[in-house]
Amino acid sequence: MIEAANVTKRYGATVVVDEVSLRFPVGGITSIIGPNGAGKSTLLSMISRVSPMSSGSVQVDGLDILTTPGDVLARKLAILRQDNHITARLTVRELVTFGRYPHSKGRPTVKDREHVERAIQHMGLGALTERFLDELSGGQRQRAFVAMVLCQDTDHVLLDEPLNGLDLKHAVSMMKQLRTAADTLGKSIILVLHDLNFASCYSDHLIAMRDGKVLFQGRPEEIMRSEVLRAVYDLDITIQQIDGDWIATHYR
Repeated sequence: MIEAANVTKRYGATVVVDEVSLRFPVGGITSIIGPNGAGKSTLLSMISRVSPMSSGSVQVDGLDILTTPGDVLARKLAILRQDNHITARLTVRELVTFGRYPHSKGRPTVKDREHVERAIQHMGLGALTERFLDELSGGQRQRAFVAMVLCQDTDHVLLDEPLNGLDLKHAVSMMKQLRTAADTLGKSIILVLHDLNFASCYSDHLIAMRDGKVLFQGRPEEIMRSEVLRAVYDLDITIQQIDGDWIATHYR
């Protein structure tokens, strides 16, 4: 379980995340939604120790992230940030194999290679394994990075806007694959998403942020309500139930 207590991030006098306390559900998919500047990505980066907190504390399965050795934390939690750039010229297989480093220390075993193959197949990258990252489309690279994170085989997976650069077909495929990872591999997956309908249709739990604070959290049917989303986005949003899913219409 991931627990955040009074987590705050300041840049000078500007408060980006304001004393957020959360207990993330174990298992399933939790999506953090909200407008630009709400503090979603900053919160995710502090939970994963990528960005330091100004104040507050975070525990992952009872381990304080500030005092836990990096290699121990890396076997508990994996994160994919928005700016997932690598300067080295790597193939897809090499990148995915890098996800095993917390376990293999650069000396992959047979078990590590099995994890690599499983992640490659899970993300539909079998035909691209020997291609270099700079030879791929943006969407293909994004899938390769997600495969690397899944290959790390942690209980907790944090993905910051994993649908970036994906067309509609591959965005749907990505969400289906993440749903499968949560359901069949027992992962607790936390996403930052901008698309309300993907968040609603594939998540078990939604967290809505604005101005550095958590305004609402709950099941999709509790958050996908016009009055709730108006408070979050300052926008009139019509909600319809279609085939059991809660769908937002906000284009008119």
